[in-house]
Formats: sequence, C-alpha cells, structure tokens
Amino acid sequence: MSTFLRIFGDSPVLRVLDFLIIHNEFDYSMTDIARLSGVGYSTLKQFWPRLEKGRIVTNTRFIGKALMYKLNESNPAVKHFIEMYWATTKIKTHSLLKQKAVAIQH
Repeated sequence: MSTFLRIFGDSPVLRVLDFLIIHNEFDYSMTDIARLSGVGYSTLKQFWPRLEKGRIVTNTRFIGKALMYKLNESNPAVKHFIEMYWATTKIKTHSLLKQKAVAIQH
C-alpha cells in the first residue's frame, strides 16, 4: 500500500488514482486499471463516468475494441492533485527516514 493510501484511506477511487499517478507513463484499458489497481471492474464502472465527466481521466486511443485511458494531466485540478500526492509521499518518507536515523543513533 502506498504512503498516499495509508494517509488518505484505501478507497476504490483513491486506489485507481494512486495507480494512474504511479504508472503515468502508459495508458490502460478499464479492465487493466481495475485489475492492476486492485479494484473490482463493476466497482470501477460505478465511478468511472464521474472521472471522465470531471476530465480527471482522458481516453488516449483505441486498441482493438478497448479504449485506453490516462490521467488528464492538462487539467489544472489533476496537476495539483499529482503535486499534492508526491508532496505527501515526500513529507512522510522524510519523516520515516528521520525516525529511523534517530532510532539508529540511540
């Protein structure tokens, strides 16, 4: 489980966003997003239209019959969310490293 999910909770929507942020170099089908993020496909289908309508995700191309998707990094809200995601991860990681350093010194 990522640092982000440990802090903000392990909900299906956050799992999908977590996956798409970490694996932003590729596009994925909804089936792959569900499987790789650990979210049931039927659960993904329940909230996916909101992500599309909010322009959080965007379709990139077709492969056969499958639409491929990525996070819509041209959306300012998504840009800020990604910044917050990595800032949260960085802060928590630094905190854990400091704790370990202190523990090693004692």
